[in-house]
Amino acid sequence: MGKTIVIVLDGLRYDVMLSSMGYINHLVEKSIAALYKVKSELPSLSRPLYEVLLTGTPSCMNGITANQVVRLSQYESVFHLARKSGLRTAAAAYYWVSELYQRAPFDYFADRIQNDDTKPIQRGMFYFDDRYPDSDLLADAEYLRRSFDPDFLYIHPMNIDDTGHKFTSNSAEYRGEALRMDSLLALLLPEWIKEGYQILITSDHGMNEDGQHGGTGEGERDVGLVAIGHSFKPGVYTESYLPQLAIAPLICSLLDVPVSKEMVGIPIPGYRQSV
Repeated sequence: MGKTIVIVLDGLRYDVMLSSMGYINHLVEKSIAALYKVKSELPSLSRPLYEVLLTGTPSCMNGITANQVVRLSQYESVFHLARKSGLRTAAAAYYWVSELYQRAPFDYFADRIQNDDTKPIQRGMFYFDDRYPDSDLLADAEYLRRSFDPDFLYIHPMNIDDTGHKFTSNSAEYRGEALRMDSLLALLLPEWIKEGYQILITSDHGMNEDGQHGGTGEGERDVGLVAIGHSFKPGVYTESYLPQLAIAPLICSLLDVPVSKEMVGIPIPGYRQSV
């Protein structure tokens, strides 16, 4: 249905997205974007939820049950499915994404920049320092977009999560990091919208007041999904939770590629699947 950009803002809880991201909420307020409330899968940890977001499978099925499980995924991700359909794929992301879908373990020097048409992620720029600036990561992503024109671009910055661990979610630093990301996206989103991209902005998990995640609390599990593009009717669809397992098949639908046999399509309010 169109070129798609997916942005996963690591560690951003739902209420802080609403309170600290003025430009993103402006798009919702002005009927340019659709807003959803997502309940993350468990455990509310990063590597397991990267797998959830990209394969549409829960941890009890895929075996990525903890951050310490370092191996390739055993399931087809959106990257695999897009490439099988002849689409171009790219990612600017944390190195755990490479370990799930490219090769594991990650070699800091050999795997930092990847160009391989035979891999699920054909063009990749991967970072391995949690302090890697979000501004640089977004610049990496925009370089990939302008240079290689991918049909599916996956963008995954880490500074919000890193700041939450250091200062907790109830801190000026955490809220400020969300605000800074909002300002960075405000520089890029207008052009992407103008060029007709389908855009999803979400998170893997949230953060609690102790500076942790992995448990069952709302602060750890509740995240947002902002959807932009002609496939979505703008509006606020937060009366009920959207399961996180709905994201992977949604991306496949946006790309017009077949889902894997493990993915389960879940109805999404305001989504115009036939567009």
